[in-house]
Amino acid sequence: MIRILHSVSNMDRGGIETMLMNFYRHMDHDKVQFDFLANKPVPGDYDEEIKALGGKVYVSPGFMSYRRYIAYMKDLFREHPEYKIIHTHNGSLMLYALEGAKKSGVPVRIAHAHATAVPVGWKNQLKKLMRPLIKYAATDYWGCSDAAGKFYFSEKRWNNKHELIRNAIDVDNFTFNPEIRESIRAQYDFGDKLVIGHVGRLAPQKNQKKLLEAFACVHRENDQTHLVIIGTGELEESLKQTAFDLGIASAVTFTGVLSNVNEWYSAFDVFAMTSLYEGLPVVAVEAQAADLPCILTDTITPEVKVTEKVSFLGLHDSTETWAKALLAVKPQARVNRKQELQAAGYDIALEAKRMQDLYLELYQNLSEKQL
Repeated sequence: MIRILHSVSNMDRGGIETMLMNFYRHMDHDKVQFDFLANKPVPGDYDEEIKALGGKVYVSPGFMSYRRYIAYMKDLFREHPEYKIIHTHNGSLMLYALEGAKKSGVPVRIAHAHATAVPVGWKNQLKKLMRPLIKYAATDYWGCSDAAGKFYFSEKRWNNKHELIRNAIDVDNFTFNPEIRESIRAQYDFGDKLVIGHVGRLAPQKNQKKLLEAFACVHRENDQTHLVIIGTGELEESLKQTAFDLGIASAVTFTGVLSNVNEWYSAFDVFAMTSLYEGLPVVAVEAQAADLPCILTDTITPEVKVTEKVSFLGLHDSTETWAKALLAVKPQARVNRKQELQAAGYDIALEAKRMQDLYLELYQNLSEKQL
């Protein structure tokens, strides 16, 4: 059995972390085990499940001091020489873990691209400088989409040596369920309202302020509408204030973190994302598994489109344009999309087996000297 060390933010219910747990649950743990290096000191929602599955969670000193971080990594790998593969998921900041592993002699260093941009703002200038260096610290280049891989590793390097890892899901877990739909809608008194759904971290990248502004237009046109935002994050209070200022607070439900997100897709009538940028959002795959119409910003890679119910609008299109598209969604029968998701590579049972085989192949290819 080999152990893979994953460098993450922390194991909360974010998109990357949820994707990793999807893969982790479907690994053969007699062959491959996941451990996690959390780079935030806050405990994660998945920590207990990880431990129950046989995994470990380490906590780094964070990214404030490069020297301190590298020293921690050297100590970690000295104490745990069993790690021959590190798999990093921290955007530009994955350079820290990759450099720490490289300086410690870890032979396989996977950089995994999950986005197509670096956040704007002066605080992120260092990240822009770090991004071009990642390809030199990594030995292997993985990405959730071609667009993300080319952004982080350059088109030439991506085309020459890469692995496209789909953000796969347990499709059956998200398939439309009419009984669950009726139960949730009755519990929240949605009735026959048009319910617009969104799932994501409440963070600048996800641009939920734009969604709230568009919904304000929707609600002015049709007061039999409701917006549900699932997730939590740094902008939660700000977004709630925005809803209040727009006069739509009573028509918007902020659920916080939920353990049954999969069921909520059945309760929605349309799914919307107004992100500034994405790699390939797993939530859009989940929504399609529930056969939801999806309206997404055109900053999201078109690779995410599996069904004909996905459409794209411009990031800078007016809120009125967004409102018109949302209001144009009409009730329709929802069908099982499993075959389409499987054919597109989004079935976790199949994709997890492929990832497992990739790890085993990388391990087996190491020379006796390296081991």
